Amino acid sequence: MPPTQAESVIKNIIREIGQECAAHGEIASETVVAFMVKAVVLDPSNGFNMDRTLIKTDVQKLVKLCVARLLDNKNPSLDTIKMQVYFDMNYTSREDFLEEHHRVLESRLGIVSREITDNRASAREELENLYRKIVSYVLLRSGLGSPTDIKIVREATAALQSVFPQAELATFLTLSKKDKERQLKELTMIVTGIRLFNRDCGKGGEGIDDLPAILHEAIPTTTQHIDSQLQIAQDQAFRYTAILEKVTNNPLMAKELQPYMLKEALYNVRQYEIFLQTVLSDIISCAEEVEMMIKQLAAQLEQLKMAVKSKTAVPTSQVFPIFIALASLWMSFQDETVLISVLSNLTTNLELFLGTHELLFPEKVMLGLLDGVVVKSDLTRIEEHMEERVELADFRTQEWLLPQTTANFNKLLIQYRGFCGYTFAVTDGLLLPGNPAIGILKYKEKYYTFSTRDAAYTFAENPDHYIHLIKEKAKKNAELIQLLELHQQFETLIPYSQMRDVDKHYIKPITKCDNGTQTDTHILPPTTMRTYEWNEWELRRKAIKLANLRQKITHSVQTDLSHMRRDNTSQVYPLKEASTQSKREGSTRVPRPQIFIAGLRGGQSKTTYGVKVNLARAVDET
Repeated sequence: MPPTQAESVIKNIIREIGQECAAHGEIASETVVAFMVKAVVLDPSNGFNMDRTLIKTDVQKLVKLCVARLLDNKNPSLDTIKMQVYFDMNYTSREDFLEEHHRVLESRLGIVSREITDNRASAREELENLYRKIVSYVLLRSGLGSPTDIKIVREATAALQSVFPQAELATFLTLSKKDKERQLKELTMIVTGIRLFNRDCGKGGEGIDDLPAILHEAIPTTTQHIDSQLQIAQDQAFRYTAILEKVTNNPLMAKELQPYMLKEALYNVRQYEIFLQTVLSDIISCAEEVEMMIKQLAAQLEQLKMAVKSKTAVPTSQVFPIFIALASLWMSFQDETVLISVLSNLTTNLELFLGTHELLFPEKVMLGLLDGVVVKSDLTRIEEHMEERVELADFRTQEWLLPQTTANFNKLLIQYRGFCGYTFAVTDGLLLPGNPAIGILKYKEKYYTFSTRDAAYTFAENPDHYIHLIKEKAKKNAELIQLLELHQQFETLIPYSQMRDVDKHYIKPITKCDNGTQTDTHILPPTTMRTYEWNEWELRRKAIKLANLRQKITHSVQTDLSHMRRDNTSQVYPLKEASTQSKREGSTRVPRPQIFIAGLRGGQSKTTYGVKVNLARAVDET
């Protein structure tokens, strides 16, 4: 099936499921319906083959199953899915939220800005109307009061006239559109700084809220509320975990408690706990930012007071930068106020997805289930096995990371949100916290923690088997995909907020070891060219100089009066006798020639015959 046709079929299925739910009085968003469709298809018990095209009966069965699950209001699993979808659609990181907030603010001010930058006023009334629009723009952009309040408008107009008189409108209109927009933003910052300074001096500040005081009161209140909700959620999770731990060891009790959906309730409250911790982390960051900004605000105001004092006129180059910095700081306070408000509303709305706990587990039922059960917190479970350690000598093929040998031990991204994968796999879904102190297993570039040493050893024998069991369990309970962060195994169900940060959270371990290095000094010969010149004009000067030297002649003159008047002396070193001596004496010798002539005395014959005899020895015989 072509992608466009498949997408059309899926949209029709989602639309049909939404209409069926609406007919039964249940309003389900398209996002929730789409997630439920994928969850039903993934569940192997439903018998859908993902490699085969859905026929009409498959579509009818899919619609029926999805509607049944969406109408089951007593199922904690449905509440968990709705909670995950809501959080994914409404939560963004601090940086993304502030960026989106500023973008929305700019888009809202775009109409007012265009009315000013595109204005071609020439008459006096038109110029006055343009000036009033600039005042309104300054108030809207700064957020310090309503542009319909006369007192606020008068104060803003007075501050604007001190830096931008109405007589300068003619010059303003001659600027380009970009320059006009830039000047409007700069005027807004300066006027905002002036009004804030006047408010601090007690001479103005109409309609300006005391944001530092408001934040100083709102942040602790919000933090306290989240802390209390987090404590309630954790206590509830600890009780569910204790009951499920008892059920795991008692098969008969497991059949009796199956209708109660204890595991689904545990997943629901654990997901709520994780979301609260995420929000709380952002609020703590806000508190740190606000504390730092309050100190900066006091320093900026004190610096401004020292610059102004009782002077009637102050150079603009001296005070305008301080006004702009003061306004920028105040806008940061506004950003923090909006962020705290959004996070507080988000926390309040998350509580709406916890309604099934009171229906399924009223206090009487919980007391009966907890009879004879010891409730342990996550910290208590970790402390019970704090002394246990994995022996590295027992493993030759697996790599284990310990706190003593890893520098960024606490920053590693642990699989399954830090829960013990072995316990989850063998107990069919029980969530127990892993203890990193036992040792972190690194397997296929992923990191796993375990609740006990025995669990770590057993998991390490065959990690692929237990990873597969966890994946199959997640197919039956789709809320586990986000709860345990199994997005890489189910790429079609990655939330948008986490899809952008899939690669950002991966942190490699930094192992500790003693190491030393030594490098040679000046390994390569120097390649600096002393005659190199980067300046073209310098090269031209040298060329002209050399060209002129070709036509120059050196002259010298001597007068009669100076002739022979100068005594010149020279000194030389005397000759020195030198001798050399060789290290070794040598001599050569050649054989002495011995030649005799016989028969010179004559004989019996009258004729004398001489015979030449050479008795000299050969050279190689000497």
